[in-house]
Amino acid sequence: MNHQFQLAAGSITGRDHLSMGKNNQDAMYSLITDQALISVVCDGCGSCAYSEVGARLIARLTVTTIARHLQAALTNDWASIRHQLLTALQTIVTTLGGDVEQTVRDYFLCTIVGVIVAPENTVLFSLGDGIVLLNGQLVPLGMTANNTPPYLAYGLLEWLDASRGQQLMAEKWAAMSQFQCHEWIPTSEVASVLIGSDGVLDLIKVADRPLPGKSEAVGQISQFWEDDRYFENPDRIRRRLFLINREATLLDAQTQHLVRYPGLLPDDTTFVVIRSSQPIIPQGANKSDS
Repeated sequence: MNHQFQLAAGSITGRDHLSMGKNNQDAMYSLITDQALISVVCDGCGSCAYSEVGARLIARLTVTTIARHLQAALTNDWASIRHQLLTALQTIVTTLGGDVEQTVRDYFLCTIVGVIVAPENTVLFSLGDGIVLLNGQLVPLGMTANNTPPYLAYGLLEWLDASRGQQLMAEKWAAMSQFQCHEWIPTSEVASVLIGSDGVLDLIKVADRPLPGKSEAVGQISQFWEDDRYFENPDRIRRRLFLINREATLLDAQTQHLVRYPGLLPDDTTFVVIRSSQPIIPQGANKSDS
């Protein structure tokens, strides 16, 4: 996997979070082994006090858990992956002490979107909202009712209410903490994958707008898997996002007034992009003919 695919990533705090003095509540984590490339992006719940903490922990926990139980993930046994993750998360929450439900709500509510690239197959999965682009095409992740995305940590509330005999509430939390598998395709057909927080949607929308205070356009999202420079410099995506979201104040030569150009990304924006360094073989093609 080290030679077949390249990976690049970046994250920036959203303009609205900066104006309120809030931290970047997104997180990402990736792992490349001989067996698979696994990557996850998490987006912390904006109304939670410290969701950036849970986002970082859950991103890493998800990737390392999948790596340890790779066969379960590749055979679509997400119930097993979920159970392993919740067991590890329960240990952390219990160790922190205090009221379990309040700790979950303060720290551990975040969405998950991820990809597993194995030698034979590639799997795209999520728990909650986010964005996935496969070979440049948007993969629908489904709608969330009333802007209330599901969260993995709701599974801990499920276990808590089940232990209290509150079965209806336990069933509610269970329904809101399930992984969804969206794509399962031969890895030979994967040219590029981008997984990100929903702030990437704003990045896509401003593609034709100029960078704040400059004439250069932001550019299409495809630049991030087409331009070699993003894979040669591990900090280049973050630097590009910084330019897109940097506020600029310039003197207008005609009016002699200062003009403020705000950053273009209101929400935290985080993504991981993966691209193949091998020729793509269409499904059903004979490898010897390619």
